[in-house]
Amino acid sequence: MTELTKKRPEFRNINAFKDLTTYRLPLAGWVSILHRASGGLMFILLPLIVWLFDTSVSSEISYERFSAAFSGGIGLVPGWLFKLVVLAIIWAYLHHLIAGLRHLYMDMTHSVTKEFGKSSAIVTLALSIGLTLILGAKLFGLY
Repeated sequence: MTELTKKRPEFRNINAFKDLTTYRLPLAGWVSILHRASGGLMFILLPLIVWLFDTSVSSEISYERFSAAFSGGIGLVPGWLFKLVVLAIIWAYLHHLIAGLRHLYMDMTHSVTKEFGKSSAIVTLALSIGLTLILGAKLFGLY
């Protein structure tokens, strides 16, 4: 055997139970995964989003029902849990928007270095979490 065949790298499959807990994914990878998760979350919660919009703009009576959902809840769902679901929608929208703009910028400028990937991932996470906290404080009546 030649020297080249002896030094071939070993590729292996990642075991979901053993390896994923110790696998160190870079920050840009986490942003990419969260971008997909936020898109999926918005898709799953799309009927709720449509109901929220329809109820809030239909009439004064439906708007009262809309605001009562946030204060008293709907049926067995308490108001604070309803607010948490809406907060998840807010985060999903903001993160998906900001991460999408990040990906568009990287595609337009061909900025695919490790340094830019890390710094833009930090900015994406900071903006999406920061804006979610600000809007969440408004949603829960802190200001």
